[in-house]
Amino acid sequence: MPIIKLETVINAPIERVFDLARSIDLHKNSMSKYDEKAVAGITSGLINLNETVTWEATHFGVKQRLTSKITALDRPRFFRDSMVAGAFKRFDHDHFFEHISGQTRIKDVFDYDSPLGILGKIADALLVEKHLREMLWERNQIIKTAAENDDWRKFLDRTPLT
Repeated sequence: MPIIKLETVINAPIERVFDLARSIDLHKNSMSKYDEKAVAGITSGLINLNETVTWEATHFGVKQRLTSKITALDRPRFFRDSMVAGAFKRFDHDHFFEHISGQTRIKDVFDYDSPLGILGKIADALLVEKHLREMLWERNQIIKTAAENDDWRKFLDRTPLT
């Protein structure tokens, strides 16, 4: 059961960063190289507590679907998305946000189990864990870029947030 931990510091207000992290539209933008699309549930805007989104994407040459649900939310400090259907045996992705001297620190904790027993463990060691870590890092860089300039306005319903 691998656990991926990642920290990103962003020069923007915590509320903006928190909402960008919940933005379906920003997520679609950040995962475009995987042709990721929201195909069911909440398909645009901000996802909230007890809402689901089903993603369709191509990873490792295989088209896949994954449905996740926001199972905990404490704006602007924390939310968790958990897989309810998809290729993994299970996953929980915790997103922690902390305001520090005018900056926001995101701490991601991605806790998952791959299917297929020992074959899944081998796949984790060879490529899955590295792939997931890179995806999370890339996504956080897109959040950082959007939050630190005016791009955030494209994703947050045109509501001015400070």
